[in-house]
Amino acid sequence: MNISILLGVIGPWQIALVVALVLLMFGGKKLPELMKGIGQGIKEFKDAKDGSEKKDLPGKKTES
Repeated sequence: MNISILLGVIGPWQIALVVALVLLMFGGKKLPELMKGIGQGIKEFKDAKDGSEKKDLPGKKTES
């Protein structure tokens, strides 16, 4: 069996299906909060990977 056939190519129908499933699972109101959390997690991961600890800028709020 050819492995490239199993992997396939991600097309517009597959992307639309994933988006529809995410909307059904989380709903329209919860989705922006989910994306914000994912973005913050990615940012924290990159900062930790680079080993840089950025100091808080004046006027910038920090969450506790």
